[in-house]
Amino acid sequence: MITHDRARRRFAIALAALAGFVDAVGFLSAGGYFVSFMSGNTTRLAVLLATDPLRAVTPLLLIAGFVAGVILGSLVAHHADRWRKAALLGVVAGLLLAAAIARTIGLPVAMLAAMVLAMGAINAMFQRDGEVSIGLTYMTGALVKLGQGLAARLLGQPRKGWPAWGLLWTGLLGGAVLGALMQDRAPLACLWLATGWALALLPIAVRLPADND
Repeated sequence: MITHDRARRRFAIALAALAGFVDAVGFLSAGGYFVSFMSGNTTRLAVLLATDPLRAVTPLLLIAGFVAGVILGSLVAHHADRWRKAALLGVVAGLLLAAAIARTIGLPVAMLAAMVLAMGAINAMFQRDGEVSIGLTYMTGALVKLGQGLAARLLGQPRKGWPAWGLLWTGLLGGAVLGALMQDRAPLACLWLATGWALALLPIAVRLPADND
């Protein structure tokens, strides 16, 4: 995060907010399972394997769907080359549109499948040397780096840019709060809003062609 320019940081925060929005909607729609936070699903999978194995299929399928989304995103990123961000955002918007349509016509399983694929794919947005440089749907690493930056400050050691990790976390948190509010008050509108959100970011993505970042 701290090695990226200001425009890319702002873009990453907006995408993290979108991920938080979608994950909150998914969490409330799927009875406490996640469409982007796979650590939580993994813990639920482990607990169910130990206590109620027949119910373990739900988190297992969500994890598999997320991995499939990562594969899809990585393939799109590879073939789109310098236009990776715009191509990936188009895929994410398309999947969120599919999720919105599935919810509207009453297909909850298809809705969750499209959502989890979208959240897997979005993580291919920022890459450096073939590895993800900014995780958009998981914040443990961001909070660790924020904590390290605060510790360095307390020790009087220079460490620039660490507030950016806090802003990334805040973006996901703010998006999740909005997603939960929308799911509670206007559930049928949630995923249409998320689709519009992704489409609104497309012009920014076009102006930020990938350059191994």
